[in-house]
Amino acid sequence: MTFEFTTFAHLPALRADTAPHAPAVADDALDLDNAAFDGAVRSAATALREAGVGPGDVVAVKLPNTALLVVTLFASWHLGAAATPINPYLAPPEVDYQVQDAGASVLITDGDAPAGTPVIAAGTLLDHAPDGAEPAAAPKDLALLIYTSGTTGRPKGVMLDHANLTAMSEMSSAAFQFDADDHSLLILPLFHVNAIVVSTLNPLRGGGRVTIAGRFDPRTFFQLLEETGATYFSAVPTIYTMLAGLPAEVAPDLSRVRFGVCGAAPASKELLEDFEARYGFPLIEGYGLSECTCAATCNPLDGVRKVGTVGLPLPGQQVRVVGPDGADLPSGEPGEVLLSGPNIMRGYLGRPEETAKTIVDGWLRTGDVGLLDEDGYLRLVDRAKDMIIRGGENIYPKEIETAVYGVTGIAEAAVIGRPDAKYGELPVLYVSAAPGVNLDPEAIAAHTGERLAKYKQPVSITVLDTLPKNPVGKIDKPALRRLDAAATQSA
Repeated sequence: MTFEFTTFAHLPALRADTAPHAPAVADDALDLDNAAFDGAVRSAATALREAGVGPGDVVAVKLPNTALLVVTLFASWHLGAAATPINPYLAPPEVDYQVQDAGASVLITDGDAPAGTPVIAAGTLLDHAPDGAEPAAAPKDLALLIYTSGTTGRPKGVMLDHANLTAMSEMSSAAFQFDADDHSLLILPLFHVNAIVVSTLNPLRGGGRVTIAGRFDPRTFFQLLEETGATYFSAVPTIYTMLAGLPAEVAPDLSRVRFGVCGAAPASKELLEDFEARYGFPLIEGYGLSECTCAATCNPLDGVRKVGTVGLPLPGQQVRVVGPDGADLPSGEPGEVLLSGPNIMRGYLGRPEETAKTIVDGWLRTGDVGLLDEDGYLRLVDRAKDMIIRGGENIYPKEIETAVYGVTGIAEAAVIGRPDAKYGELPVLYVSAAPGVNLDPEAIAAHTGERLAKYKQPVSITVLDTLPKNPVGKIDKPALRRLDAAATQSA
């Protein structure tokens, strides 16, 4: 079963009318069938409406992975408003920045909130009478503001409208053939489009269900997978590495699992092949970014899977690889990856110049370097120059460097990624001092700790007399990487 609708705002009522007692969304505290899910969405919509939320407004939601977070997304859409999910582990200044930049009219949370922002306690969302109005969202309306860091050092709001979400869901659902028997076990954070689209919207659109797990624990994950009867899940290479490293006596019954999705960071050929050989279901590696509403390519579920590639373009998308002059390159030749399709973002909120640089003649410039093989499979050669991927989380050095420059006496600051067997990469910081200043690494760490999320904190801080420069006087990060590798090896 695949529901046909105008926007995802209309989906809860359609599911309730079609199969009111079929399961929809569950977590550790709630287990909502279709009728209860529609009722919860309408109750939350009443809470938002009473707080003054209407069409065109933005609702911020800062919660851990819970069914209430999903309910809040759909309640916002029911009123014609957009939602901006906030990483619950962000530091207070980071939360305040996103709330203000998004222009959020209300914040849903059970934690601390910025001063001056109206707050609705998440625990009260279901205490209201259900809203009886028809869903107000239209395809052209803004649905999500997903914040992603950028080279400016400040996170940018990626504007995704309902047409983007519908197109992305149609593309990925066609690739994975979701139906009413599918059951997603959601373990990735719901402030990412991957968890929202792949693990939530896709199974619900196909008539299936989603179970939202709490914090991931490799020791209990397979037990949870067995108990829920989930048919698939989406994760990052760090998680698959942990699962592959479990003791040999761990032998769960995975007969119901159709596949696992692997994305957000490159996975090794050995990991993909060893995991499938041990656990008996395929890992489907794909590629995408927030700016294309989640995914651009993936290896076929029922076709030739080329390990070492991120697969073929999803149905309805186009992928090009171009040289510096913008001309298409022949197969096998690396260049910048460009994407086009109805899933490409509307733009960056309030940043028309950056939008114009990123979307050129309808093509999204990813900044990633890749090549297309003779069969059209995309192989990533490199990625946006300096981005660090820590366990699937994108970290942009410029954002950390901007925070570090707030420390008195810092002359130069540079962040690079250090290879790590568990997380893929970890951020490390190199600084130099202004004349006559003695820098204290612990003070620098305390400064960043107050301003940045924990996963962005540098794992080491090294003070040098001066940072290496290239011939034009810019900080030479390749030289820093070599220096760091040598220091790590000798240590």
